Amino acid sequence: MPDPVLTHYFGVPGFVLLWVVTLVSLGLFATRIAYYIRVLGNARPDARWDQWTKRLRLFAANVLGQRRLLGEPVIGIAHLLIFWAFVFYASSFWWNLIRGLLPVLPVPYADEVGWMALAVGVLGLLGLAALAVAAVRRYLFTPPRLERSRDATLILILIALVLVSSLVGAGFSAMGEGRQPVGRLVEGALRVLGFNGPLPGYLWMWWLHMVTVLGFLAYLPYSKHMHLLAAPFSVFFADLGSSKVPAASEGASKREEFTWRELFSGLACAECGRCDRACPALTSGSPLSPKELMHELKELVRRRGPDGNGLLGGKIKSEHVWACATCAACMERCPSFNEHVPVLIELRRHLVARGEIDQRLQAALMNLTRYGNSFGQSPRSRAKWTQGLGFRVKDARKEAVEYLWFTGDHAAYDPRGQAASAATARVFERAGLSYGILYEAEQNSGNDVRRAGEEGLFETLRDKNLTAFSKARFERIVTGDPHSYHALKNEYGRSNGVLHVSELLSELIDSGRLAVRSQIGQTVTYQDPCYLARYNGVQEPPRRVLRALGATLVDMPDNRANTWCCGAGGGRIWMEDVPGVTERPSDRRVRQAAQLDGVHTVVVTCPKDLVMFEDAVKTTGLDRQLEVKDLVQLVEEATRPPEAATHG
Repeated sequence: MPDPVLTHYFGVPGFVLLWVVTLVSLGLFATRIAYYIRVLGNARPDARWDQWTKRLRLFAANVLGQRRLLGEPVIGIAHLLIFWAFVFYASSFWWNLIRGLLPVLPVPYADEVGWMALAVGVLGLLGLAALAVAAVRRYLFTPPRLERSRDATLILILIALVLVSSLVGAGFSAMGEGRQPVGRLVEGALRVLGFNGPLPGYLWMWWLHMVTVLGFLAYLPYSKHMHLLAAPFSVFFADLGSSKVPAASEGASKREEFTWRELFSGLACAECGRCDRACPALTSGSPLSPKELMHELKELVRRRGPDGNGLLGGKIKSEHVWACATCAACMERCPSFNEHVPVLIELRRHLVARGEIDQRLQAALMNLTRYGNSFGQSPRSRAKWTQGLGFRVKDARKEAVEYLWFTGDHAAYDPRGQAASAATARVFERAGLSYGILYEAEQNSGNDVRRAGEEGLFETLRDKNLTAFSKARFERIVTGDPHSYHALKNEYGRSNGVLHVSELLSELIDSGRLAVRSQIGQTVTYQDPCYLARYNGVQEPPRRVLRALGATLVDMPDNRANTWCCGAGGGRIWMEDVPGVTERPSDRRVRQAAQLDGVHTVVVTCPKDLVMFEDAVKTTGLDRQLEVKDLVQLVEEATRPPEAATHG
């Protein structure tokens, strides 16, 4: 076969033409990439160069293995095949490009090396089949929030053209001297179509392939599909912590006010809509769209010149920002590991600094500033719920205890939470647990305060709690509030000494310290709290407890790490409903529970869930069909001594 770069075209050697096209392509590519680097370089710093081993494992699982996409098996496998076809085709292209630019090199082209030609051919056929699946899904069975844009269509056409030109080129080569099985297969098809010789088809396909890839390379950084280049880096530089809160700042709206990693999330966004499909706020009818947020962030990075008001004031408005419950379902589903929640928290900080804040939220923040709790109650009333117990709960500031029980606001001040707290105290007593509370010294943990954008108030609450901890004598902390659990474990520097009450109950039952005296014999469903199951991976302890109690557990859709949010987090429980809401997330969830066969009890392990779901069963008219109980209330029933059961 003739060498494409040594063949003359209109009197010009092919390698000269290849040099011209390559320089134009790489010049356009480098110019745009340099612009992005300048923009990211002018943003706030964000150290993401740590834990290389963990980052490499994350890269291997989610870039090389496409783990998150495999949650949707059909399109996930198709995407995996397209990815690996892309990897081998890119390797083949650069190999051929270097060989073509420097024809004096004593090396063959990639398609002249048996194993490489075979791999490229097989993956090309599989890639085309996968591309067909992706096209059918996008254009015929379009999932919600997946757009059929002109840019997406062009990308699909370009990928198909890259694969087809290579395969057809292999077929023409087989008419000459090629011996690869895939090339022979394509050769047969070409002969059926009337082609009987390798030339000029082989040369045309070689050049079509090289020019298409070089054009693709030049086009990508200017298109909305920059994610094809950015997403692997986005995965590698993912946030490896659990907090999902950016470093303290005055907030952000303009480019230079965000961190480089937050801006990079926009470039890495594939606009696949998975975040939108997982978002309880959007599904409820609120105007917040995580995908639209990432799209506008991408446009903020792409936009040359002054950025005006930045991210706010255009399509992203304050009501979008306040609609988020910070449940992080968007981040959990994103295959590029984009960081929607930190961007929203930066915007909230910006709005708080400008005084643009919901009135009810403002009132809650004032209560927290004055009283240390969101209810506006006296700190001395925090332990009032203990008065009817019939026994004394120790003051951990005065007596040494094994477990410091951090109750949280709703468990201490809301009557529904108080009932669960009383049940918890009785269970602890039955287990002979050495425990105590801080009484009036406990403050709100600040978890929701921080996510509402009030970083300064969070630091104040945290420091007051840490001071109270320093005056108490204890070994571990236990709390029934997942929001407090998350803050204490991940933002107070106590990662190894904090338990959720479900974890402690599981330990007590497994060790025999807490005896299950009667089986509850109910069919129940369990609501995974976002800040317990998704943020911190505590998913099995509550289920182990329910099984130990003799309950038959039926999981709801969207459980464990993919749990559906109740809508109370991120300070939402303190705010008015966002205009446009048609069905609250908690209402949707209890309707799902009501559809489960034999289920009449929704079990919760979060005081906010208890409040939200008890309200939801009433507003949906399901209060005669469903009851909501805290896990510890079921434990109390099943561990009650016979004499206590007899006497009430």
